[in-house]
Amino acid sequence: MELELIRTYHLAGTNGKILLQDHLMMYSIELPWKDNRARGSCIPEGRYELAKRWSPKFDRHLLLMNVPGRKLILIHPANNALQELKGCIAPVSLITGAGKGIRSRLALETLTGLVYGALDRHDQVFLNIKSDPYEST
Repeated sequence: MELELIRTYHLAGTNGKILLQDHLMMYSIELPWKDNRARGSCIPEGRYELAKRWSPKFDRHLLLMNVPGRKLILIHPANNALQELKGCIAPVSLITGAGKGIRSRLALETLTGLVYGALDRHDQVFLNIKSDPYEST
């Protein structure tokens, strides 16, 4: 399975659209781009394999594999990138501003249901991250 995250970069945060086969699934928020600085930047654009992950803090969520120069990059719930993220990606139901959204847990439940289902069928799941060619900051 191939998911796409199409980003729009802003000074206060990075907004995105998560698509499956060109169909909008949900939105995403991340930190602004700051040269892939650990705990202070969104990750580089690229293609990343997704894996299941569980923790007491986030329950079911996702791990991005082999992120250059970074470790433990997750897809987990958050509604404000600057206050709640340290380089991870948060799915949200609706964007409310640069790096801000609402109903992140609901969006994550939808995403993990889809991805966990594919992984349980022994399918590989990838997230292709790229910038939106039609948007400018």
